[in-house]
This record gives sequence, structure tokens and C-alpha cells, in this order.
Amino acid sequence: MVRFNKVLVIGMALLFAMSAGAFAQTRVKAAFIVSNQANESQAFSAREFVKYGPQYGFDVTTFDAKGDAQAESQIVTNCIAQKFKVIFLNPNDINAIVPALMKAKQAGIIVGMFSSYLTGGNEKYSDFASSSDDLLGGQLAAQQIIKAFPNGAKFVEIGGQAGHNAQLQRHDGFNGPKGIQGSKIEVLDFKACQQWATDQAQAIMEDFIVKYGNEIQGVFVHWDNGATGVIQAAKAAGLKNLFIVGVDGNKAGYVQVKSGEQSVSIAQDFTAMVKKSLQLAKDRLAGKKVVAFNIIPQIIYDKNTVKNYSTPEW
Repeated sequence: MVRFNKVLVIGMALLFAMSAGAFAQTRVKAAFIVSNQANESQAFSAREFVKYGPQYGFDVTTFDAKGDAQAESQIVTNCIAQKFKVIFLNPNDINAIVPALMKAKQAGIIVGMFSSYLTGGNEKYSDFASSSDDLLGGQLAAQQIIKAFPNGAKFVEIGGQAGHNAQLQRHDGFNGPKGIQGSKIEVLDFKACQQWATDQAQAIMEDFIVKYGNEIQGVFVHWDNGATGVIQAAKAAGLKNLFIVGVDGNKAGYVQVKSGEQSVSIAQDFTAMVKKSLQLAKDRLAGKKVVAFNIIPQIIYDKNTVKNYSTPEW
């Protein structure tokens, strides 16, 4: 009887293991291609894709392009060869990635743009985009500055990674008709970084301080970790009371706004962006039509609102 029970228990255990393995095999093979793991928003998003993927029926593998547009295109090509069914990605260069995405679509792969979106007629090479509206992010930054300086002020602009969709859109939104265009805000200078790197933003700010000194009343910097570099450069130069606006709403931006070192952060919700991407991919696999361009709303952190939110996870 004891022996029979042991056999039964072993048999049940094997059956359970086989069932679990079969369940795991039913998950769809998906890739999230990270533009640069050194970028905190991308690293956090990668963890969220791996965390939430199984809830939507995906086994998500992450790949790091390390800020290299050519490397990112090669990763897409590798994913095609490795029979991935879905690719989520944030391109380092929104135009350079197009030939690789054309190949992915020809191979029948579902392509989801993450925190980014194709433009200029290339939209057909992705199935959907889940993103903040980066054009709007630049516009919101401009509106906060105009609100603070209705009689005008002199600013400098420090862009994110040159060629990245977020950098291009935030710059256009900030300087466009719904931004500072037609206002009394004067931009003394603009320069984009080679990467989303704090030290590069700091170096650009140091150069601006040498060039313009106390003329600078404020800074629009395209991301909150870049704002950290700006703050460090201003402190070293003894430049005080700058009105600094960043985008992201990460832990650094949150803390800097709360302390008063940064005036405004235009916050993004990357967890919501990940979940929306996964749901859209799931729907496409099921043959459903989906909305091509999906906007995840942004939140404005300033000295009055930041206390209403908990500290971000990333």
C-alpha cells in the first residue's frame, strides 16, 4: 500500500511537471530590445516586461543595444532568425531602424514601438506604438516656463540622445507653436547629447555657463537624470535660482522637485506603457484590430503637486 502511494505520488508529480512545462511552452516568444540598459527608464521597463509578460501569455527576453543604432538593427535581424513572434523596441535612431523593421514585418513578426513611434510614412512598419506623447512633453515643459515667466526669460535647452525620437519630438514640441513660439521666452542655445548620459548633460551645461553666465535664467533638459547634471554644473559655478524643467518623473526628478533643486518634471508612467504594449501584442496575435498610436498620459510634478505622489520605483 505504501509502495502504491509512492508510485501514485511520483506519477502525479511527473504529470504536474509535464503540465507546467506544457503551459510554459504555450507562452509566445517575445523580445524587448532596450535602446540602452544604462538609461534607467529603459532598464526599469525591461524589468517590467519580464515581470508582466507571463500575465499576457509572453516569455519576454531582453536585449541591450547599448546606445548603438547599428547594433540595435542587428538585434532585430537576430530576433527574426531566432523565430521571435513579437518584438517590442525603443530605437536609438528612429530612421536607421526602419530597414530592419521592414524585414521583421516581411517575416510576419508583430512589431510594437515602445516609448517611441515611427514617423514620416514609416508607421506601416510597426503594428502599434505605446508611448508618452513626446511632442506634448516638450509643449508642457514650455507651458510651465511661460507660466513662471510671463514677462519673458532667457533659457538654454539640453537635448537627449541625438536622433532618438523622444529627443526630436521634445525639441519640436518645446520650440513649436504650442511651445515657446510667439512667447517672450528666448532660447540662448541648444545642444543634444550623444547618449542619455548625466555627465554629458553636465558637460553641455558647463559650456553654456562659460558662454552665457548669469544670462541663463533657466534650463529645459530632456530628461531628469540630465537635470541632475545641470544641477551639479550650476552648483559648481555658483549659479543659483535656475528654473529647471525635465522629463521622466523618475526617482531623481521626484527628489529634485521635492527638494526645490528642480522646478518641474513631466512624469511618464512606464509600467502602464509596458502593460499596454503587452495587451496590444496579445490582441494582434488574436487577429484583433488595434489602435496604432496609444498615448499614456503624463503627470506634472512641481512644488505643489509632487507631495501627492509616492516615490517612483526607478
